[in-house]
This record gives sequence, structure tokens and C-alpha cells, in this order.
Amino acid sequence: MEDSVLTDTGGSAKGSRGVDAVTAAVAQHVRALRQARGWSLDELSGRSGVSKGMVVQIEGGRTNPSIGTLCRIADAFGVSVARLLEPDPPREVRVSDAAAAPLLWRGGKGGFARLLAGVNDPNFVEFWEWQLHPGDVHESPDHAPGTRELLHVLNSELIVTVAAADHRVRAGETIDFMGDEAHAYRNDADVPVRVLMVVVMPSGGFDRR
Repeated sequence: MEDSVLTDTGGSAKGSRGVDAVTAAVAQHVRALRQARGWSLDELSGRSGVSKGMVVQIEGGRTNPSIGTLCRIADAFGVSVARLLEPDPPREVRVSDAAAAPLLWRGGKGGFARLLAGVNDPNFVEFWEWQLHPGDVHESPDHAPGTRELLHVLNSELIVTVAAADHRVRAGETIDFMGDEAHAYRNDADVPVRVLMVVVMPSGGFDRR
């Protein structure tokens, strides 16, 4: 489901990165990674399953790609989504404010997801905060083979669909599953549900062709 885009975190929290800064970082990293591999725009498009026109828009900093688009491009390069968002060279120690984390998804009922942190060496790991409001659904495409997701539900309950099977995960429970097939998260409860998620990805690019 491609109804989500990079968006401002809102508020006036110190260090908050605006959507323009995030868009510029994505444009710079996608272009640099593609050129470092000697890929044409057509090659990246074919490997990622993202249209050439969209790749051109992303590299030009003229669009805010959806979370699904970012995942497909990151998979093609064999990097994490966090790698595409890095504003600075990595440091040995980094303390970041949740308010500065970019929102990468907004649900139709008011929910959101933000990427709190990510590492790219020696392994690819992402740490996310999700909040799904009543009626919110997020459908995720398959990730690179070997990708694993762990979701911990902090309150209420979350429905996680994997391989067309629904799994009810209640507050205090953690679900661990392979994310290399289509999956979805859904809130059927009458209160917002808050979830922490860790995504672990294998190294190496994923060619969708």
C-alpha cells in the first residue's frame, strides 16, 4: 500500500529534521549508491521494481517516496532504509531524540511510523516506533530474502498477517517472523496501539527482476 510519504515530525523539538532535509539526504544517497555501482537509472529501476520516472524524481529531490518505495530501493542496494536517510557520517556514539526521527508512514486513521535508528555495519538493523490508530492498516511488500522482523506490542493488541494468516499479538507479547514475504499490520481494537519493531536484514542486494 503506497499511501505513505516522508513527512515532517512536527513540533519544535531540537534537532528535528524537516522533510526537505530528509528528501535531500535520500536523493544524495540514492544517486551516490547507484553511481558507485555503475548502474544506470534503468538498472536501478529493474532491480528495485521502482519505475525509472520515480527514481529520477527521487534523485532530483523532487518527491517524498513512500516507505514501500524506500524499502525496495534499499533492498536493491543491499542496505537498510536508515542508510538512505543518514544526514551525517556515522559516529562511534550517537544519541538521537525520537522527535527528530523522520516519519515514514502515516495511516489513514491517524497512525504513524518513524525510524528511530539504524545501523549498517557489521549487520543491517533498523529500530522503529509504530502507532496504529483504530482501523489503521499497513500492508508491507516482501523484503530481501532472509529479512527478519520482531514486533513488541506495548499496549492493546495488534493483528499481524503473515502468509495470509492472522496472528493476534497482545500487550507485552513479541512476534518474530520472516519479512521476506508480503505481510501486514492492523489495529482492530478501539484504542491506538503502540509497537516497537526491530528489522534485521542480510547483506547483499536483492534483484526483483
